[in-house]
Amino acid sequence: MKPVTDSTTIASRTADRNAWRVTLASLVGTSLESYDFYVFSFFSAIFSAAVFFPAEDRVAGQLAAFLTLATSYFVRPIGAIIFGHLGDRIGRRATLIWTVGIMGVSTALIGVLPGYATIGVAAPILLVLLRVIQGISLGGEWGGSILVGVEHSTPKRRGFYAALPQLGSPIGTIVTSVLFLWLSATLSQADMLAWGWRIPFLLALPLLAVSLYLRLSIDETPVFSHLVAEKKRDRFPVLDVFRKQPVTLLVAVGAALLGIGSYALMNTYTINYGVAALGFNYTQVFTAATIGSLLQLVTIPLFGLLATRIGSARVVWIGALTTLIVAFPMYFLLQFATFPILVGTMIIGGIFPTLSWAGLGGLMADIFGQSIRYSALSLSYAIAAALSGFIPLLTEALGAATKNAWWHPGIVLGILSVVTLVAAVAAASIAKRRREDVVDADDVLESEQSELQERGAVTS
Repeated sequence: MKPVTDSTTIASRTADRNAWRVTLASLVGTSLESYDFYVFSFFSAIFSAAVFFPAEDRVAGQLAAFLTLATSYFVRPIGAIIFGHLGDRIGRRATLIWTVGIMGVSTALIGVLPGYATIGVAAPILLVLLRVIQGISLGGEWGGSILVGVEHSTPKRRGFYAALPQLGSPIGTIVTSVLFLWLSATLSQADMLAWGWRIPFLLALPLLAVSLYLRLSIDETPVFSHLVAEKKRDRFPVLDVFRKQPVTLLVAVGAALLGIGSYALMNTYTINYGVAALGFNYTQVFTAATIGSLLQLVTIPLFGLLATRIGSARVVWIGALTTLIVAFPMYFLLQFATFPILVGTMIIGGIFPTLSWAGLGGLMADIFGQSIRYSALSLSYAIAAALSGFIPLLTEALGAATKNAWWHPGIVLGILSVVTLVAAVAAASIAKRRREDVVDADDVLESEQSELQERGAVTS
């Protein structure tokens, strides 16, 4: 007997095929953005102070290099405002093409930038300018990459497709770490300083070509197309985020803090702490970080599937609660300074915060209205990222105040966990109210859009 396939099943399968294709294009672009951003973080300790700042005062040069690194975090809200507005006005697809293009070009330009010995003070000025451009670009990337997957999928699969672009962060970390290890093994320190550091930045160009090809091949999201057809676009979406959903914005920032902040803690502070205070070498800590990131390639999709069953907000608060439980035991064991314990710290410190990271995009998509969604997601993420830029500095200060007591990073991780736990519980309540409040114009629009998707799929 021929199996019966109803219209809902056909619509779901069609939407899933489109969502897979679009999410892949989004993921490649997000991976490039992450690679471009992290490559400066990984290599700045090697080249930045020596190449772009005066040789007379290396300490001042190193401090200036780290300030240059931090600058890109603090300008992200500017990028969120600019590209959030564009994403809600001209479309998700067009805006994402701009963000990935700007990031790729600015990264490649760092790779050809002359040093202080050649052009003097213009070298650090241009370096800071390009780093600012990177940060602005990244401020508009994350929200759009989440939305193109979410708004091409069916509501039931939203949590899964919102999680997949989150793979871009570990992929960017893995590629950068492997490249660092390979160049360190094949080049001398003198060659690395003279020209080897430029290679990772110039690699941004072929990666950009692939990303642009994929993003140019996708369609605009059905949700945004429907907003245009129904003339439902906001004129000033960024302002309307503060006017319509100010409390929701605060909740989203809190929900994002653990996923973003734990990365700053584990992959920036813990790496430096492991070398400076615990006696590991850079090869060991980068190897451990790479192992932790490889595990995320498996856990993020699995946690995305979990979000489709229990809800994205619940996945986020479970991640926050479990991270709170393991924070102090994890850092207690790290003080024994063996390589297996270091690897275990990176794995455990990656798995539980990754729950919150994987569910974050779905959580935000569930609590914000469609007409301001790009702006809202971008602003929430950018503000949380800017705040996270202070985490290594604050943890360092806490370490100095406590004479590097083993528990001082656990305090920071515990605070991040509590904030995200409370925010995720609040987000679950907001999402539930939005589902029940059919008077909300955006909810009505979403219902209409789902019906249109199903009709279109059945017709095709």
